[in-house]
Amino acid sequence: MEIEYNTVLKEAVAEIEEKKSRFIASVKPVSTEEEALEFISRLKSRYWNATHNVYAYYIGGDIPIQRFSDDGEPSGTAGMPVLEVIKRIGVQNVVVVVTRYFGGTLLGATGLVRAYSKSASLGIEAAGIVKKSLCTEVKAIIEYTLWGKVQNLIQKKRYPINNISYGQDIDLSIFVPVGEADDFLMLIEEETNGRAITELGEKMYVPMNEALFKF
Repeated sequence: MEIEYNTVLKEAVAEIEEKKSRFIASVKPVSTEEEALEFISRLKSRYWNATHNVYAYYIGGDIPIQRFSDDGEPSGTAGMPVLEVIKRIGVQNVVVVVTRYFGGTLLGATGLVRAYSKSASLGIEAAGIVKKSLCTEVKAIIEYTLWGKVQNLIQKKRYPINNISYGQDIDLSIFVPVGEADDFLMLIEEETNGRAITELGEKMYVPMNEALFKF
């Protein structure tokens, strides 16, 4: 299992025009091949009157899954260039559909490769790139009088915040990079003299978004 990987942040669309042909790149982060295929089917229905709906997706894991389709374009001029853009940029768990409305002028093999590559690249750029790290959820209940010490510890470590609720005590959930959870629990124990209630949750991939570090 990978410790971290790059993927796209959100669903996005980018459009270019080449010799009156429209190229619309639709991009989405996905976790499974089923999600990728559902997105492709949805785009084909949306752009049912398009000349081509070319796609490529790359799903990471122990056995990576990569697929592409030229959807009627000359072999090697559409789907493969889109997949190569995905791999060159270094993102995974992503699907890209490039829809083409033919404008009446043939682009030739080189022109097609260039147009599909450019469209895919702009689509991924519009979606944004985020790093996801494998983390363990750490849950803790902290007394208000001890919160300052724990807060400083979290900020120093720069662990992403999942949730904080303020009741009789402070109920906290944060994400700690896998392999650091046990050491972090020990630090909390030391800072609170054993008065914190802690629990380890599930492991999951978490986006290392700067907003998650804020209280």
